[in-house]
Amino acid sequence: MSVKPLHYRECGLRNIYLKNGFKIRKTPYGETVSIDNLLELHQAIACDLIHYKPKLTGTEFRFLRKEIDMSQKRLAELMGTKEQTLSLWERKGNVPQWADRFVRKIYLEVHGGNETIIELVDRLNNLDRKEASKKMTFQKNHSKWRSNKAA
Repeated sequence: MSVKPLHYRECGLRNIYLKNGFKIRKTPYGETVSIDNLLELHQAIACDLIHYKPKLTGTEFRFLRKEIDMSQKRLAELMGTKEQTLSLWERKGNVPQWADRFVRKIYLEVHGGNETIIELVDRLNNLDRKEASKKMTFQKNHSKWRSNKAA
């Protein structure tokens, strides 16, 4: 007996269908669906998006963000952008190419067991914040302007 593919909307993506690996059960409260190894399914979806999708939609971007277990605020901080900007990308689907590539790389690093990339980006962001708040002074010596490295 052939089973009708299941339209799997619960992951937040509209175009995911499962041919097998699920069971539909009837309960006194209606039908319920059980999916075998949901974590592995989500990893397969993410890997397909990362390796075969030329440009991520906003919902696909959100799916990857959630799979790396990051809030909009946290990912925006890592990316050096505002939370509202990231939210707009996810809702409207206009994800800049650099952000698309960034979230793909973060996913691969996190799920590859290498979270050092996140630590590196955090350190760079902290340096940026410190550097932006530093006072910069310049002095003209012998007809040339030079920076005085001020703290």
